Amino acid sequence: MKRGAILIIAPLLFSLGFGAYGAETQVSGKIDVQARYYLDKGEYAGQGYHEQGSIGFQPEFYWEFNNGDESIIFKPFYRYDQQDDERSHGDIRELLWTKVGSDWEFKAGIGKVFWGVTEFQHLVDTINQTDSVESFDGEEKLGQPMVNLTLIKDWGVLDAFVLPGFRERTFAGKEGRLRPPVYVDGDTGTFESSAETSHVDYALRWSHSVDVFDLGAHWFRGTNRDPILNLSSDNDEHHFSPHYEQMVQFGVDVQATVDEWLWKFEAISRNGQFETYSAIQAGFEYSFYGVADSDTDIGILFEYGWDDRGEKGSASVQNDIFLGSRFTFNNVESTELLIGGGYDLDYDSYSLLVEGSHRLTNNFKVVVDARFFESEDENDPTYAIRKDDYFQFTLEYYF
Repeated sequence: MKRGAILIIAPLLFSLGFGAYGAETQVSGKIDVQARYYLDKGEYAGQGYHEQGSIGFQPEFYWEFNNGDESIIFKPFYRYDQQDDERSHGDIRELLWTKVGSDWEFKAGIGKVFWGVTEFQHLVDTINQTDSVESFDGEEKLGQPMVNLTLIKDWGVLDAFVLPGFRERTFAGKEGRLRPPVYVDGDTGTFESSAETSHVDYALRWSHSVDVFDLGAHWFRGTNRDPILNLSSDNDEHHFSPHYEQMVQFGVDVQATVDEWLWKFEAISRNGQFETYSAIQAGFEYSFYGVADSDTDIGILFEYGWDDRGEKGSASVQNDIFLGSRFTFNNVESTELLIGGGYDLDYDSYSLLVEGSHRLTNNFKVVVDARFFESEDENDPTYAIRKDDYFQFTLEYYF
């Protein structure tokens, strides 16, 4: 743990032992058993398996004190995976002290922050590093050391962040699936900044609701969470080494709610060590409520993603359209289903996804996830995982 992060976490540990004495305490969390089945054996050495199982554990401890004006939350996480050693990993998702005032809020520790309004890609979600071995779609994030001051005013909400300590991205190992032909050795990362993982990042975000619009704008200066992969060799064995450059990013996100329509827009402009580029993700969701006099709502989603680097860039979304349908059954079991896919207009490739969840009891929930990839162009990033189609079933126990 780097010095900047220790300076934040040490007071929290003191509060856990002494400052939160006599506080109202809540303990909850979940345990999950996950089974993934690949339709084909892997393309690369060490991937000759169809089945992949894992167990995850994420407890949550919450203390509230000082008449509710202060609280501490602690969310450790660990997953054991039977096939991929790199997917067996632990993390502190959150260890956060919060102090609330009349028109302000102060947080310090390790936290998670989400920015964004679109469904299929979150361009503006910048604060936390992606935990790519936990979730292929980038939705899962690692905890980020931070100090966060929030001001709540009539003109909007202003968030200021100091981020002392950088988290390197997780990558599938040699035996892992859903990886490039040459595996990424996450332990060989290099940095533009001489401070490496001790670099202190800064961010500002303004958000406000005006009539039907939810608006957001941000500025970020620090280490790029998206690494550049450089080919390296060690003892005649090739691997990719991630390189983390410094960047300055400006971004906006807008959502407009007009009757049954949700109009969504995200855009960024990023200035880095090697290139400056802009990207956009935009679209809509139209909802049909109470379909056929039932309790079921159906949403139709459309989005378009564009990156001005085109095929020369490293982004997986550079000229893509996305379509999907969201089914919300509004039943006691909280059943939900999302079916969708993306089509790359440059590479003529596509991917499909199915995500569903259904609560079995007050404590048990089953989650279904399926991904399918089709690509015939070797220059397409999706080509590397064309044989990694899979079904995944997760049984979650909440306590």
